[in-house]
Amino acid sequence: MRLATWNINSIRARTDRAVAFLERTGVDILALQETKCKDEQFPREPFEALGYEVVTSGFSQWNGVAILSRVGAKDVEVGFPGMPTWGDPAAAEARALGVTCGDVRVWSLYVPNGREVDDPHYAYKLDWLGRLRDAADGWLTADPQAQVALVGDWNIAPLDTDVWDPAFFAGRTHVTPAERDAFTALAEVGYTEVSREHLPAEHTYTYWDYQQLRFPRNEGMRIDLTYASPALAARVSGVTIERNERKGKAPSDHVPVVLEIDG
Repeated sequence: MRLATWNINSIRARTDRAVAFLERTGVDILALQETKCKDEQFPREPFEALGYEVVTSGFSQWNGVAILSRVGAKDVEVGFPGMPTWGDPAAAEARALGVTCGDVRVWSLYVPNGREVDDPHYAYKLDWLGRLRDAADGWLTADPQAQVALVGDWNIAPLDTDVWDPAFFAGRTHVTPAERDAFTALAEVGYTEVSREHLPAEHTYTYWDYQQLRFPRNEGMRIDLTYASPALAARVSGVTIERNERKGKAPSDHVPVVLEIDG
């Protein structure tokens, strides 16, 4: 089975690219982030025509997550237990969607950006990650053999080698010790960031800003990541980054990360 995660940066703008990607790669499950549309606006038909069930969570033109699966889609959950809200008045954001696809519980996650270190959104980001850690810990406590994939855009570069120039990012979000600690907390409760097991440690990026020729210069970040529960991590036999999806007409600024899952 093949599971991919992709921050598509507007599914309506990139439907054709997503369809072509699925046709080319034969991915069985595609977790999307930043779909940027309400549920009723999601272009379901082209994906359903390919045999995928489409599950979405979108409240507005911002954020948005979805899961496309041709191996089943059941036990849909919008938002993980305890997920915090944002704004005044406080409201839920479309940032987390859980669906059981085959025998794997897939969570498509779009972690808050944080904006600036002194911005309230940064505190919200840390709270969001802490609540996710608590929920993920609870899933393993309830079932140590659970097959759980936490995939998506984490808006965190866990290591200095995950950014093109650590000095450039000094003092900015995505690389602060508090964010990295919040990310590592998932490992502390038993999950494995599986791309570390199968990809080079340095200059293996998944995101390049549209500005300042970041992609041609390979000035990127590695922020699209997958945490797998112990039972699932044992089944992951390979991980690839589809770098060519950053090329061509109207690409997203992120590229897909694909997991090969045995059994």
